[in-house]
Amino acid sequence: MKQYMFTPGPTMVPAEALLAEAAPMIHHRTPQFSTVLMEVTEWLKEIMGTKQDVYILAGSGTAAMEAAIANTCSPGDKAVCVAGGKFGERLGEICQVYGCKTKVITLEAGRSFTAEQAARALDETPGARVLCITQSETSTGALTDVESIAAIARERETLLVVDAITGIGIHPMRMDEWGVDVVVSGSQKGLMIAPGLAFIAVSPRTWKAVEKCTSPRFYLDLAAMRKNLQKKTTAFTPAISLIRSLHCTLTMLRQEGLENVFARHARLAEATRAAMAALGLKLVAECPVNGVTAVWAPDGIDTDKMTKKMRDEWGVTMAGGQDELKGRVFRIGHMGYVSEEDLLVAIATVERALREFGYEFEPGMGLVAANAVLFGGR
Repeated sequence: MKQYMFTPGPTMVPAEALLAEAAPMIHHRTPQFSTVLMEVTEWLKEIMGTKQDVYILAGSGTAAMEAAIANTCSPGDKAVCVAGGKFGERLGEICQVYGCKTKVITLEAGRSFTAEQAARALDETPGARVLCITQSETSTGALTDVESIAAIARERETLLVVDAITGIGIHPMRMDEWGVDVVVSGSQKGLMIAPGLAFIAVSPRTWKAVEKCTSPRFYLDLAAMRKNLQKKTTAFTPAISLIRSLHCTLTMLRQEGLENVFARHARLAEATRAAMAALGLKLVAECPVNGVTAVWAPDGIDTDKMTKKMRDEWGVTMAGGQDELKGRVFRIGHMGYVSEEDLLVAIATVERALREFGYEFEPGMGLVAANAVLFGGR
């Protein structure tokens, strides 16, 4: 049975990247690996919109999230964390682990944090060390306007920490232009490789906080990462095969052109939203992201059962809801290595599943709507 994966991550990996990961091993303390490392680092700067160094960690995106807090927040510092879903909650939990006096702002599912809310939260928390937000909340499919919030944070002494794990390679990130202080991301989303790499970039003013920070860290020490990258190497043994795989996919993205990459994701997202609307279904997010579409299930349909059937019987994997959305929401991932033709497979599978679970609609309506967006003008 042929397998398709339309989850919010991990995502499908190009064959070229799989082959690059399977290439014979090389030693990490060699000029050969240093060349690959430095090229990948430079290309990550482009995609994050920064001239600052980008540091690569062997770990999931959560490793970069923890590095962001461990290097900037000392015990007793104030932190403001926006929990618009599962992953926004995680940044708040990390802040609490590091002894921060943490103000958590919990949003209704599908709502996006605004600049007005940011200003109010920081006014109510004077002297906050960090404001933590999520660019693309994959549990609800909600997008945050990072640029407008960055402007608010820059007016204070507060550092803006952005979880862009499901944003990088899908939505623009202009770290330097917008004045974002810390950007973190991961490998298994828009960058199209297997899980196992995390990335972090920090602004010049963030380094002042790093120097003053008293929180203990060893593996996640940004100062050690910077020192070693200046010597074109890493502080510890890197995930060599994954970095070579990333070199492959970043080459693909650069050949396509970043603006074309962003436009492709926007087109796939628009087609998915049009399909769901044609089927009479509503999105969870009021301002949806371009990497994943979260959809409320019709009354009486358990999305856990629905996604299980799609995966186990038809070979098409999508995601259900998490926490309070469990069983009520299904999520269609259309990021990274997902083509227009792949998306039609996803839409057709959703239609098939909905009919099998008793939802009545005119068959093919979702596909017609998606086709109109994807191919109507060609």
